[in-house]
Amino acid sequence: MRPRLVIFARVPRLGGVKRRLAREIGDLAALRFYWQTMNAVVWRLSRDRRWDSYLAVTPGCARWPGRVPRLAQGTGDLGDRMTRVMRSLPPGPVVVVGTDIPDIGTAHVARAFQVLGDHEAVFGPAEDGGYWLVGLRRRPFMPRLDGPIRWSTEHALADSVARLGPRIRVGMLEKLIDVDTAADLKKWRERN
Repeated sequence: MRPRLVIFARVPRLGGVKRRLAREIGDLAALRFYWQTMNAVVWRLSRDRRWDSYLAVTPGCARWPGRVPRLAQGTGDLGDRMTRVMRSLPPGPVVVVGTDIPDIGTAHVARAFQVLGDHEAVFGPAEDGGYWLVGLRRRPFMPRLDGPIRWSTEHALADSVARLGPRIRVGMLEKLIDVDTAADLKKWRERN
């Protein structure tokens, strides 16, 4: 059962990406940040041969970037879309990441798959209370990530772990910055 990495992305359109960040730095600057980060993340992670990579796109199933196979995310909130995409893939462990985490690297993804060796789920916590990575072993069953989760809040990680239930062994990776606001962007730039 080959591991699979799914990179969640939005079609990079002016006014359609990083809306919270755009309110603070402008639509064009937010689009520029998103475009550069998305391309870097997709290129960096999809080239690794230890896993099969997919790009899950919303809205629709655009033809960018590169040659990474594409999946449509579909409708619903983030939990609905992640669950749908994970269920659509062949058996085996799946890790999902976003495209607004500039520091994510192949070592993070490899570590997530390693953690799934003895956990049913793994999360990469973000500094804002959300998460930059989620992975599921998907055997002997697939836990659900959809349901009452307060997305885009400081409660997203805690809600997601609670949704999995007490019987699911959950591993945690290191915290990374998920760039959603101008303060996040400034903090990330100061560290790099």
